[in-house]
Amino acid sequence: MSIAMRWALMGLMLFSSVSFAQNPSDAAKLFSKGAEFSQVKLSPGGDYLAVKMKHEGKQRLLMFSTDNMALIHSVYFAGNAQVGDYAWVNDERVVVSKEYLRGWDAQPQYYGELMAVNADGKKSAYLFGYASAVQQVGSHLKKNTAIRATAYILDPLPDDERHMLVSAKPWGNHNRLSPDILQEVYRVDVYRGIRQKEMTAPIGNARFLVDNSGDVRIAVGENSQDETQVFYRQDGDWINSKALQLHKFHPVSFAGNNHSLYALANSNGEPDAVYRVDLKTGEQQKIVDHPRVDPAAFWINPQKRQLYAVEFEDGYPSYTFINPDDQRSHHLKQLLHSLPGYQVRIVSEDRHGEKLVVLAFNDRDPGTYYLYTPKQQKLRRLLNVMPNINPAHMAEVRPLDIKARDGLMLQAFLTLPNAPAKQPLPLIVNPHGGPHFVRDSWGFVPQNQFLAVHGYAVLQVNYRGSGGYGDNFQTAGYQKWGSDIQHDIIDATRHLIDQGIADKQKICIVGSSFGGYSALQSAELAPDLFKCAVGIAGVYDLPLLFEEGDVQQSASGTGYLNQVLGNDEHTLQRMSPARHVDKLKAALLLVHGGNDERAPIAQLETLESALQQQQYPYQKMVIDDEGHGFFNDAHRAAFYQQLLDFLNRHLQP
Repeated sequence: MSIAMRWALMGLMLFSSVSFAQNPSDAAKLFSKGAEFSQVKLSPGGDYLAVKMKHEGKQRLLMFSTDNMALIHSVYFAGNAQVGDYAWVNDERVVVSKEYLRGWDAQPQYYGELMAVNADGKKSAYLFGYASAVQQVGSHLKKNTAIRATAYILDPLPDDERHMLVSAKPWGNHNRLSPDILQEVYRVDVYRGIRQKEMTAPIGNARFLVDNSGDVRIAVGENSQDETQVFYRQDGDWINSKALQLHKFHPVSFAGNNHSLYALANSNGEPDAVYRVDLKTGEQQKIVDHPRVDPAAFWINPQKRQLYAVEFEDGYPSYTFINPDDQRSHHLKQLLHSLPGYQVRIVSEDRHGEKLVVLAFNDRDPGTYYLYTPKQQKLRRLLNVMPNINPAHMAEVRPLDIKARDGLMLQAFLTLPNAPAKQPLPLIVNPHGGPHFVRDSWGFVPQNQFLAVHGYAVLQVNYRGSGGYGDNFQTAGYQKWGSDIQHDIIDATRHLIDQGIADKQKICIVGSSFGGYSALQSAELAPDLFKCAVGIAGVYDLPLLFEEGDVQQSASGTGYLNQVLGNDEHTLQRMSPARHVDKLKAALLLVHGGNDERAPIAQLETLESALQQQQYPYQKMVIDDEGHGFFNDAHRAAFYQQLLDFLNRHLQP
């Protein structure tokens, strides 16, 4: 073990008192590191605790004794490979996925390989993947030979000492993302990798649900007409439950028996609700919904596999308890009371619910893990997600409701500098990416906190088209990328000026991906509003999306573009910032990865060409070995420093 790692481990149970650095370059490094610890999980017997740790740019898995936090074993891969997702499959053994880092891609690549090892480092094995080793087994079982398929842990079956369930998508000779590929479910020996095929999904890209007996009972997917199909398994056969008439059906958990479910659905584009559904009769009962937002997370009793709580994010996060008699509901209520100002989640527990791993976080604290023992009513701090962040020096994030020009209510989040300052404040508008199926939420955002400690307020707007507010709210942004969505961002900015919060002479818009598009498009639509604009990995020419990049490479991607953008060439050109640079007044900083596959460098080059024709000045930062966003911490730190210098020069806070 390296000296650096030993020092990191020494601080696992200590809360760091380090403040943000006074030197701006040190602050850039501090906030660029991201989460150091994640995915803390207890073994089913409760004797071991595993945690993913980012060390020297790669994820490894550390395993400790729960009692004294003594390090027992560390799992890591050589070269550019790292630990991905993992699960405890019995009291002593974990299965980990192996993924690969590519310098040009913000996301690690996963090819479906699964490895297993005991907590003490013994009996390591390659269980599943394209490089699997041959073992001699009985004729009725599939040998542990190589398999061209991407495997996912479907269910660890922690009470079965020998087996787990794996869902595998065959590669075949066609696009891996093709919706007509049918997954196969295997029962896999967690020591030898011997696999036995259990079934094939009845529909492409299926989502499975396992019952209390460890049997796959439900499969849900969409047909070629994008209609949701629900199948349940009976006597070895898949039965299409045509009696169901639920839109965007998504199973959550079983509800007391093997043919009743808790499921997510909506009927008229309103926010999703949780229903109790009888698959045999089609009878439906709405259990809980929210007038404004979709459920954000579901919390399930792992012993009974029953839903007990639903988390909503309407401004500040909150819970609705589906089963208030479940002990976990009582635990959550008690923990929320004991940790005021924090959102609390039970993220792992042992087989009997006698030890719980709890994550507590808020807008100032990126997260602290605790071990909770309900019987003793004891809460023991384990580790901090970002150990060098001191929440006392971080900034508050306030939810806001803002009315757009057409009367639509929008939700936004305002990060305010912690140090006393006179208002109005210099403001950074930070539109999120996507734009669809994602949203901003209350919580700790490193980039926003970095700006706040240097005196800037930061505004995030969940404009129309954002996910999480129901289908109607999302589809209201379809084919409105360059108009109504940008009007929402502009209206929210002007609202802060009218409220005396933002200094109208000191406003910059900074965004990544679609947010980079918004930075340029909003700066063109409201040239006198924004003093500067920063586009990061942005899309600047919409017709080019249909010709370059990874979205248009699949039929589903092209269908998505046609749905959310349309195919009218005149409209696409009208909504493309690169076609209207003559309207700009803002100072520009353009940041891009040389190997971006989502928004290829051609997007930046098209914008540059237009700016050069207008002899419009701009500053740029191109990192050749980055993709769609920053994966390398050092690159992110360099960007943070350049961003701060750029903002200070043009806004002069």
